[in-house]
Amino acid sequence: MIASRNIGFVAAAATLLAAAPLSSIFQQWTWLIQSTIAVAVVAGAAALTRLVRAPLWGQVLGMLAGLLLALTWLFPGGSELIAFLPTPGTLAHFGELAQGSLQDMRTYGVKVPDTTPLLFISVLGVGSVAVVVDVLAVGLRRPALAGLPMLAIYSVPVAVYVDSVPALPFVIGAAGYLWLLVTDNVDRVRRFGRRFTGEGRDVDVWESSPLAAAGRRLAVVGVALAVVLPLAVPGMSGGLLDQFIGAGNGTGTGRPGQGGGPGRIDLFAALSGQLNQSEVATMVKVTTTEKNPFYLRFGVADELRPDGFRVRAPNGRPVNRELPDPADRAGPGVEQQTYRATVEVNRTLNMPFVPLYTDPVSFDGLNGNWSYDQNLGVVFSNRDNSRGKRYSFEYVRSTYDPAALRRARPLPADHPIRRQQTRTPEAREVTLLVNRLVEGKSTDYDRVRAIYDYFSQDNGFRYSLSTKGGTSGQEIVDFLTNKVGYCQQYAAALAWLVREAGIPARVAFGFTNGSNADGDTYTLTNRNLHSWTEVYFDRLGWVPFDATPAYGVQGSTRSAWAPDSDAPDPEPSDTTAPAAPGDPGATAEPQPADETDREVDQGFDTTANAPVERAPTWPWWTAAGLLTLLVLLAVPALRRRALRQRRHRPPVPVAAGVAPDDAAGGSAAMTVLGAEADRARSDAHAAWDELLDTLVDYRVPIDRTETPRATAERLAREAVGTDADSATAVRLLGRAEERARYARNPLTGEPLYPALRTVRGTLAARADRRTRFLAAVLPPSVLLRWRTSLGDGSARMVAASGRLRRLLLRWNPRRLLATRRA
Repeated sequence: MIASRNIGFVAAAATLLAAAPLSSIFQQWTWLIQSTIAVAVVAGAAALTRLVRAPLWGQVLGMLAGLLLALTWLFPGGSELIAFLPTPGTLAHFGELAQGSLQDMRTYGVKVPDTTPLLFISVLGVGSVAVVVDVLAVGLRRPALAGLPMLAIYSVPVAVYVDSVPALPFVIGAAGYLWLLVTDNVDRVRRFGRRFTGEGRDVDVWESSPLAAAGRRLAVVGVALAVVLPLAVPGMSGGLLDQFIGAGNGTGTGRPGQGGGPGRIDLFAALSGQLNQSEVATMVKVTTTEKNPFYLRFGVADELRPDGFRVRAPNGRPVNRELPDPADRAGPGVEQQTYRATVEVNRTLNMPFVPLYTDPVSFDGLNGNWSYDQNLGVVFSNRDNSRGKRYSFEYVRSTYDPAALRRARPLPADHPIRRQQTRTPEAREVTLLVNRLVEGKSTDYDRVRAIYDYFSQDNGFRYSLSTKGGTSGQEIVDFLTNKVGYCQQYAAALAWLVREAGIPARVAFGFTNGSNADGDTYTLTNRNLHSWTEVYFDRLGWVPFDATPAYGVQGSTRSAWAPDSDAPDPEPSDTTAPAAPGDPGATAEPQPADETDREVDQGFDTTANAPVERAPTWPWWTAAGLLTLLVLLAVPALRRRALRQRRHRPPVPVAAGVAPDDAAGGSAAMTVLGAEADRARSDAHAAWDELLDTLVDYRVPIDRTETPRATAERLAREAVGTDADSATAVRLLGRAEERARYARNPLTGEPLYPALRTVRGTLAARADRRTRFLAAVLPPSVLLRWRTSLGDGSARMVAASGRLRRLLLRWNPRRLLATRRA
């Protein structure tokens, strides 16, 4: 389809091909079906408006109207006049779907389910791109610019996919763009009639000139390099940061050396995406000398904006130099112990941070590319990543007595930490709540505990990975109203409310201890990813508080200064004793009052108290891929075998009382009449066709202008050589085909298929090994037949489209009006 009338169709098809990368972020293919419908309606509206010779602005309005009708039919709101006519209520429904898509983007990790808001926003985006591509490619005749809106579709999975986007969707999208460019180029050439090569030779429009051929080769090489180069060069392939941190709407990828850094990361989106993953993946193994360690941390978000907490770029000194000593924070009520830990990071965890315990004092195994930010408490790198790292470090664990925290005085108003870490966006509901909670509290610790204790089951809060959207326009207000969420929402809400009370607070990210422990070694998975709150106290530093319900977190750890507010009061018994009030490593037992409110974690075995060990699925996918490949490779051979069996039939029996025919060189063949003659001719034709296919398979030249007898004689001289049996067999096949074509009575009773086997065996014996292998596995005769059928089918489609266009032109409304006036 190369005429200008078909560029609109190619533009629509290219848009759908460019949307192929969306398959990387959806679990199912509903989006593709709905997007195809929307793009088809847009293309149909464009064709109709051009049929009536509407101006460009009229074509745009027609396509937008078609897109609106398609969206109304696909996503009805219940207020439509009929199935596809929108009303003001329909537009309000679309606004609600767009608002709901923002909530779904924050709730789900890829691959996302087929929620109505996400499907709506995807179909709307693809349909809008189809409008822009049609205007650029058909209306303005600038198809090269159409690559920009196509690239906008591809940027969506690149921004939110937790792994590197597969290469195949990119190749499909690039093929669609090249198809559009080639179609426009061919159409421009047709406007000038036939074209000529450099030698002045008149050629068909599809025959490549040297320049066009070079352009196509460059395009293919460019696409191949775009796919292969990132896989071949270390550091360019997606992985580490793409897998863990790139999931969401962060402001950058954060990939070392690519313009992003540790400060350009959306850790909240990454945490949400990993917790919503269905499979359990090991990320870290840590061995520590501490009996009850606290959480292993790697990141901090301390910049609060109206849309939530964000990560600031860290700044510090290399870890191979002397690190600050946290002993200056020791005092009455603060106990400090030094421990040593060894961390092994799995290759699935790829980020510019390394996990560590709070307050490290020395490192082994990390070079000068890694730096330690004492203020944030993170080890980061702008040139390296954590993938596959193994390192050891000493750290100081600080535990606090509640009385010591209560003695801490409020920071002065001009203290840098207070000025920076107490800024909050305006939220009247939050202000009123905090004022009510801290009323009558005289110390910072009492204020923090009042806010911390508010996030309890008694006040209606519960844990769930599936959250509900709100209508306030502020996520913090929606969470405090719905009181349902998971760790990142509890941590951010507690930090926000503590800041509202004038006390510095921030959100920390890391791993809980989990339950898969082997002695002093802990295996941490994506199910152990967690976030909690850190509050700053004067002269004591950042103190952790975890407001997330303990029953919803594997390996949740509570402390004396921040106990589990949902746990019942301990009752003395003969077999168990309550944990010591000063034990900071005491782990709270989950005791939710209502079992129905607890969200079951499919990746955790409550009976064995350990993560579910799931067998890897990649061997099955690999086996399935290899099996599919083998089946596809076997299709030509199976097709050839089936064709050979269909052609092989028993010879026609000789009718009784019929005289022999000596006209065929003294053979014993008999003449037949009626149905037996038709059967004999059919057998002869089938045997001859099988001989020709055999010649094609074994690469023996065929001259279609020769008669069967001439072909048989040539084969007897050249192809079969000195083999007398093969020469006799090929002459028999030629004589049978000649009699079937030209004689009144064909040959019958001759052993045609034994003759075929003889010829085939001789040709196979004379052929080289490669030719025999291809003849058995990928028969050239089958491939040639498929190629010919494809070309014939394409020619028929072109002819049918031309007839359809001529038919439509007869019903041109302008011509009908002119005829009526006449």
